[in-house]
Amino acid sequence: MRIRTILLTMVGAMIIAGTSWAGAIKVNGSTTVLPIGQAAAEAFMKENPNISVSISGGGSGNGIKAIVDGSTDIAMSSRFIKDKEIAMAVEKNRYPVPFAVAYDCIVPVVHPSNPVSNLTLDQLKGLYMGTVKNWKEVGGPDKQVVVISRDTSSGTYEVWEEKVMKKERVFAGALLQASNGAVAQAVAKNPFAIGYVGYGYLNKDLKALTVNSVVGSPDTTLDGTFPISRALFMFTNGWPEGDAAKFINFVLNPNKGQKLVKEQGFVPLF
Repeated sequence: MRIRTILLTMVGAMIIAGTSWAGAIKVNGSTTVLPIGQAAAEAFMKENPNISVSISGGGSGNGIKAIVDGSTDIAMSSRFIKDKEIAMAVEKNRYPVPFAVAYDCIVPVVHPSNPVSNLTLDQLKGLYMGTVKNWKEVGGPDKQVVVISRDTSSGTYEVWEEKVMKKERVFAGALLQASNGAVAQAVAKNPFAIGYVGYGYLNKDLKALTVNSVVGSPDTTLDGTFPISRALFMFTNGWPEGDAAKFINFVLNPNKGQKLVKEQGFVPLF
């Protein structure tokens, strides 16, 4: 019995020692940045099998909140941090450091059967304010428009609000979705719906609209001609060290993480 107790104690000590040697990184936030984070984490762990990376979505606001309250090591965000979030972080002696990891554009999407192929920024604003209610008002069928938007914790929503809505609120009749993937699925199933997704979420079940006759693409994102373009970020608490620094460096490496950025359909930095 005594020998068994000693053996169990030794095994327990080995497990504890193993756990203390292995690294663990928590990454949380934007569902737009999520595919980049997931692909990078998978490749990073193959290169660093002693470090585990856990990734979860939930929106940019929740990711930045997590870096402020210390419950994550890295926050993913599809927008820059707000002044009030910086103030909240500083009050807790936390100093979020931004790293741009990719570029992206937010593309309005409709069902492939919809004949509309282009909308102006003013038309998009009218649709999302609820002042344009029927597709025939913008060159489409005589059918009521089903407006699909992201919820307010989304960085994509906040960029949309800034660049399309010009600080006007999305009308209360819009159907809110919690992720890019949910918006894509909802639009793909409804012939009269309109939504908006990050460039990396475009697929054959969606029809991407041009905006002001400009196609959303890597080229128009980089040269700034597509009017709903943005940078995507990862934030750390202070300058990253240890495993978090290794992961950020991996994501920014032109031959590693930035290749994955392109593979996921986003625009790499280099």
